[in-house]
Amino acid sequence: MMKASSVKNDQSNNSDEMWQASKQFNNEVLKAHNEYRAKHGVPPLKLCKKLNQEAQQYSEALASTRILKHSPESSRGQCGENLAWASYDQTGKEVADRWYSEIKSYNFQQPGFTSGTGHFTAMVWKNTKKIGVGKASASDGSSFVVARYFPAGNIVNQGFFEENVPPPKKHSSLRRAD
Repeated sequence: MMKASSVKNDQSNNSDEMWQASKQFNNEVLKAHNEYRAKHGVPPLKLCKKLNQEAQQYSEALASTRILKHSPESSRGQCGENLAWASYDQTGKEVADRWYSEIKSYNFQQPGFTSGTGHFTAMVWKNTKKIGVGKASASDGSSFVVARYFPAGNIVNQGFFEENVPPPKKHSSLRRAD
């Protein structure tokens, strides 16, 4: 028979492991965001504990229903939101890379919001300062990721996209080897 204290320790260790995995995932998402933001000459984001908690709660709600849908704007205040789903346990870099890949569809000559580029523009939005990230697994092994951005980007007022979504710098870290 197992003692109550050893059960508690097992639960505590499991909780610590989950917290460490969550922290590692969040830092991976943050690092990828900031690498992409640097290519556009916009300031780095900082992780926000409150936004992490909110994003985690919402990712768990998504995983429990296995339905990917944005949270009501009224429930996230002045925060923007990116969502991701995969049938496997996705890494933070994979999520960020997938969102950023929408750059190929963004028209810097006619900046503005489109449903096919909103993840990308939220990532690099210049006036956004903080990010929170959450990831949860569904019973079928799929994973749901939520990123919350403060203040929100993708504001469609005149001139906001021109000001907040600059094109990548010509000589970013991508250099050709001859």
